[in-house]
Amino acid sequence: MEISEEKDSQIGSNLKNNTKLQTGTDTETTTSSCNWSRFSEWVHCMCVVTFDLELGQAIEVIYPEKFTPSEQEKTNICYLAFPDSNSGCMGDTQFHVRLRLAADGSNHQNDNNKNTSLSFEHKRFNTQCNSVQKADKAHYWGFVYFRQRKEASLPRGYFQKSFILLTRLPFFNLFYEILSQLAPMYFLHGLSVIESACYQISNWPSLQAGELLRLSLFETVYQTVIPLANSKGGNHISNTTTTTTTTKTTIDNLNCNFNKNKKLLTCDVYPILQTKNISSVSEIDVFRSLSCVISNVYTLWELVLTAEPIVVIGSSPADTSHMVQSLVSLIAPLEFCAESRPYFTIHDSEFKEFTREQQQQGQSATTTVPPGIIIGVTNPFFVKLLKDWPHMIRIPMNDCFNLTSHLAATTPTSSSSSVPKTSSFTGTSSSSSSSAAANKRINSSTNDNAVGLITKYKPFLKKDKALIKKILIGVNTKRPEHVQSALLRRNFLELTQSFMIPLERYMASLMPLQRDISPFKSAPSPNQFKQDDFLATLDQSGPHLTSPLKGNWKSLYQRFFNSPNFKGWYETRHKELQRTLQSIQLQALSGADLNQWAQGKQEVEIIDMIIKLKQKLKLSSSINENSNNSCLSVNNEEIIVGTTTQLNETRRKLLYQIESMKQSLPDDLKTILFDT
Repeated sequence: MEISEEKDSQIGSNLKNNTKLQTGTDTETTTSSCNWSRFSEWVHCMCVVTFDLELGQAIEVIYPEKFTPSEQEKTNICYLAFPDSNSGCMGDTQFHVRLRLAADGSNHQNDNNKNTSLSFEHKRFNTQCNSVQKADKAHYWGFVYFRQRKEASLPRGYFQKSFILLTRLPFFNLFYEILSQLAPMYFLHGLSVIESACYQISNWPSLQAGELLRLSLFETVYQTVIPLANSKGGNHISNTTTTTTTTKTTIDNLNCNFNKNKKLLTCDVYPILQTKNISSVSEIDVFRSLSCVISNVYTLWELVLTAEPIVVIGSSPADTSHMVQSLVSLIAPLEFCAESRPYFTIHDSEFKEFTREQQQQGQSATTTVPPGIIIGVTNPFFVKLLKDWPHMIRIPMNDCFNLTSHLAATTPTSSSSSVPKTSSFTGTSSSSSSSAAANKRINSSTNDNAVGLITKYKPFLKKDKALIKKILIGVNTKRPEHVQSALLRRNFLELTQSFMIPLERYMASLMPLQRDISPFKSAPSPNQFKQDDFLATLDQSGPHLTSPLKGNWKSLYQRFFNSPNFKGWYETRHKELQRTLQSIQLQALSGADLNQWAQGKQEVEIIDMIIKLKQKLKLSSSINENSNNSCLSVNNEEIIVGTTTQLNETRRKLLYQIESMKQSLPDDLKTILFDT
């Protein structure tokens, strides 16, 4: 959302009159007044990257400084903040990137390093939300607003600068809205915009799923609901924008903290309050990107499901980042556990890792295969470098691409009438001629100028031609893009669920019987997952019962078993089974008749049981009473034990058990136990 010139001028005037944030003492006052713990739940930091004649791309601003990235991360941010020179992106361009957190100055993930661990608030949030909204413990999401304009007064004749918002949260719709609000203001008014925005973000409500969140930023209040895990979508709100004239009293109530610190914006900045509803923080309009590969969309679903290497080639990082995210969303709600890079450059610290082929031992010989990653690039160099990758997507230029003609060449049921051009992300470059030239340069780097999916992969399932025909009819009738996206999203959601339901059902069968869980023994482990046993269940309860697609489902499952997506899903479900078993065992222990058990036992056995009960009580006491799902840590794993009410009842019973068993011990041992 662009800020109008009138509002922008008014806000800038208030910033100049009511802030002194550039000076050292005033900055310290502002920093001390911010709730940085709350701020970091939503945003890690904000950066500005400029082009230096001597250094090249260099970071100009990092705020707040206490959250400064590592040197390796800063280098990656610098290169990812600007489109490749061949892209020719003039005007304003928005896109997003994903960069790995560095540990101990390296570019490799280290789960034991504090930089790669999530805060308690993020861990709690991850237990509440769906996998596609989880905070990323190993990567930052970077939302970039790049501006390039001709300016004769500058040495190179161009103004080139990027505003970057770093976060752990994949909230694309929310952060693109915020980015389009903050970046133009920063380019006009400077650092005070960032500092004031950070102060306001630090006063946002805590990150929470399942509740209406009101996020105030300058003259706009963003309203959204992050759905709870496994919710049916009933807590979404519609995308609307309302403008309301607000009284001075209401503004003061909303932003009363500003008047207490004259270094910050006063309430007079907000004579008009705009409320913008965001129906989903993460669901993008997938049709914008998938329209050029709609005839192969079922093949792409299989490739993403099995984490096949895919290179996306476009003329702008706005196009590649949107396409990569659209591909990943095809398998929602299943989490994509392989690597993905919405925009990637040759300067990235992971360049060698992602472009180096890996050795794979086969039945007859050793072959080399690319790593499992979906990568978006704009540099023509990658066309030659990755020419041996098995799957490539070429994104066509929007102003020279006719969707219906493209489908007519690939789909027998399609029509050949003219349709309007499709647009990419809201942040695509404002200069179509320069982007067209960039697209021409990319195409000239290879003999194959075809657009869309280029692959020799033979899918296991037959595509649903009825859906493709429905999408094409929507194009001819000028059906809105968000409706087309909803059709695609619902179809592939149902397809993914049909694929995963047999796996979920089999995984639930690995749970030991409740009668085998004893309060006097350690909690049992889930039974082993056996692939052959699972495949044997498909004839009776396979995906063919819920999906209209026909094909070789068993072979698709076998390919899925070798992918990081299966590994990630299995590890998550296995931990959930362990948590359930721990919870059942803990509740059984609190309700057991330990006095009867203690009869005939030696004192050392009774003392050992009391110590174990105290350990359980100590672990349960460490649970945050305010969280929706109470959890405790056992062997560095979080164990879900139920709601706060259930937890308090379990703790009360454990205390009673401890006191009751102490009565059977001699007085001297009672004293020792009371002191420990």
